[in-house]
Amino acid sequence: MGQGQKGSSDKKEGKKKKKRDESPAPEDGHKCRVCRFPLLVALLQLLLGVAVTVVAFLMLATSPSLLARETPHWAGIILCLVSIVGFILYCITYRRDERSSLQFCVKLLYFILCTIGLVISVLVMAFAGHHHRQTGSFSCEQTGEDCVCTLDENDPIARTFTYEGVSSCEDITGTLSLYFLIQILLNLAQAIVCAVGAFIMWKHRYQVFFAGLQIGSPSSQQWHKV
Repeated sequence: MGQGQKGSSDKKEGKKKKKRDESPAPEDGHKCRVCRFPLLVALLQLLLGVAVTVVAFLMLATSPSLLARETPHWAGIILCLVSIVGFILYCITYRRDERSSLQFCVKLLYFILCTIGLVISVLVMAFAGHHHRQTGSFSCEQTGEDCVCTLDENDPIARTFTYEGVSSCEDITGTLSLYFLIQILLNLAQAIVCAVGAFIMWKHRYQVFFAGLQIGSPSSQQWHKV
């Protein structure tokens, strides 16, 4: 009788322990879904990418003769695509051992795209900073529907910049210069977000998933970080 009761009690305790192990952590239910990675990073990338694209088209509406490096709508579109990969990654269930090849490929792709997005944002900041400083020192003259600007009006061989389809030169020296400043700020924020996304992906890959030793029996599969 004693051994039978002991065996049944051991089975009950084993079942309770198994249920406790299978049940999700209590604090997971209280976490903000929007704050989880990579949803928050992807959402910020999408918003900033849309903002960069909108400001770039507003710049193009100021003067249709602006070059592609002066209106970085291409950068905003690329960063919107990066955010879509982040949303796809959020929809894929995380596995600690990365057995899913699809999951691994999406993680790797998102890490690479975040790095590329960081480089693109830095390049756009460099171009926008250069043109912002340049437009601030322009001496412009309205010629019909064009605005002809020079860096030094006293230099007869100074380089001239012609902006077509401009109703007033104030649109170049004032409005366009402001748009360049906004592009610098937006791409600075985008560069920070992309850097955070790439860092978190690197941290998850090299400091969480495989950082630790397996302790205990193979059936328990308990991992502890060292």
